[in-house]
Amino acid sequence: MASDPRGTDASLDQLLEGVADAHPDRVDGWLRNEPGHWGFFAGQAVLAVRDLIDRSLEDPERRYVWHRMWLVLQKRRDDLGTWHT
Repeated sequence: MASDPRGTDASLDQLLEGVADAHPDRVDGWLRNEPGHWGFFAGQAVLAVRDLIDRSLEDPERRYVWHRMWLVLQKRRDDLGTWHT
């Protein structure tokens, strides 16, 4: 699940964008730096990928999924053009 110039990152990001889209209230909480929202997204991201590949993720894979989920959420923050408080 490493970075792949053939589009794996884009496919993974699309899956993770779906995770964020399914939980707009949690995105708002994350944008406000409320406790628990990042952990929620980290867990939901791993579950989504696990369901897709039909196996548990190894530690490096899990960390990579967390990294990509963080980037998806940061892009949403950047798209707002301001820090959401």
